[in-house]
Amino acid sequence: MSLDKAYDSEHFRKEGHKLIDQLADYLSTAYNDNNLHVLPNLAPQKIEEKYKNFHPNSMEELIGEVLSDSNHLHHPGYIGHQVVPPLPETALAGLVSDILNNGMAIYEMGPSGTAMEKFVLKWLIDEIGMPSSADGVITSGGSLGNLTALLAARQSKADYDIWQHGNRASKFAFFVSEHAHYCIDRAVKIMGFGENAIFKVACDESFKLDVENLKIRYAEAISRGFQPIVLVGVAGATGTGTYDPLDEMADFCEENDLWFHIDAAHGGPATLSDEFSYLCKGMERADSVVIDFHKMMLVPALATAVLFKNKESSYSTFAQKAEYLLYDIEKKEYDLAARTMECTKKMISLKIYMILKLYGKAIFSEYIEKTNHLALNFAKEVSNSADFELAVMPESNIVCFRYVSDNLSREELNRLNLQIREKLIKSGDYYIVHTSINGKVYLRITIMNIYSGEKLESLFTDIKKLALNLSIKRP
Repeated sequence: MSLDKAYDSEHFRKEGHKLIDQLADYLSTAYNDNNLHVLPNLAPQKIEEKYKNFHPNSMEELIGEVLSDSNHLHHPGYIGHQVVPPLPETALAGLVSDILNNGMAIYEMGPSGTAMEKFVLKWLIDEIGMPSSADGVITSGGSLGNLTALLAARQSKADYDIWQHGNRASKFAFFVSEHAHYCIDRAVKIMGFGENAIFKVACDESFKLDVENLKIRYAEAISRGFQPIVLVGVAGATGTGTYDPLDEMADFCEENDLWFHIDAAHGGPATLSDEFSYLCKGMERADSVVIDFHKMMLVPALATAVLFKNKESSYSTFAQKAEYLLYDIEKKEYDLAARTMECTKKMISLKIYMILKLYGKAIFSEYIEKTNHLALNFAKEVSNSADFELAVMPESNIVCFRYVSDNLSREELNRLNLQIREKLIKSGDYYIVHTSINGKVYLRITIMNIYSGEKLESLFTDIKKLALNLSIKRP
């Protein structure tokens, strides 16, 4: 095909119509076809070889193979990781963004995208209840968002300009829940402070940060010559979905002049629900907050809000001069490269803006409440069964549970639950994951699909059958 043909608008129109029909048929199959497996179940080497030697005759053939060989998040049996089955219309917004390809480092390269981003951020700040001085940026994922916030915290709390002069021999202390996401540890290490700078704080029996242990760890850091600068709270822990006591942690930060950062990547959107917003109480007091739109706000990955209580803090993260680019101080709040790692940034805001303008806040509330209630109902069934054990009653759409038997040791139960997960995945009916808590292996489900209700009902029966068969075969 010639370059002119590839750019031809009529060729695009024809291929686009076929693609939309193909994707709509795929969605219908994912929702309704019991014969569709959640995962393709292909060995890495096999699929690598296939695509190396694949020579499609059309885009339709190429997309058909990609759809077949991918994970199906819109399948009701997808209850694995914290990745949402996106609203289909957000994919259309992505198409617009990709066609326009407006890199948003500076306002003149992305005028509409910048305006939409500012609208979305102001809306989210108001919903959380952060002060009018707050502002932020949308970036590519929670890991990058948390790093961005912690860089700002470092610059704010140090008594010299680290961005200009480097880390020197500073011994800064970062206090983090033992159940925080690993990207927090990674961010501290990327900043050059190492493992010793990370003070893990124990959690209580509900997997929430224990403020009394925080006080102990704080005193320990002081005695070892560290300068405490940051406390990280978790709103929706990746492992268990639980929320730290944010208000108590905010009090501690104010009393000890610490930067309070909240990783609310998964659980922050609960603030949009009248029923579950109580879980986020205290989030409005944070110096910085990270929320993923691609987890509980229905958009494709990656899309993350990084919010700062003080607008000026968002500039201190990357306080760098680039005279050819960032030259107009009057437009600095519109030139987004001053606040984010990306120098070329996609029009991420379009997808979120579209949902807000076409559906309003109510669609987020409805989604959060439906998925949370599916989790709560499932957890109640678990707690009422002698064959199962809950790690903790869920506060969100994440449930950790395991099959139990008085006849098996802890090690045997761990192996059995791992085998159950493996069998469930190989069946093609479900995708679930596992986690280890206090030495026990738990099956972990994250209910991201509002149509997973029937699959959750059958999950109990299938696990019991598998457990019985696997126990019989146990040597």
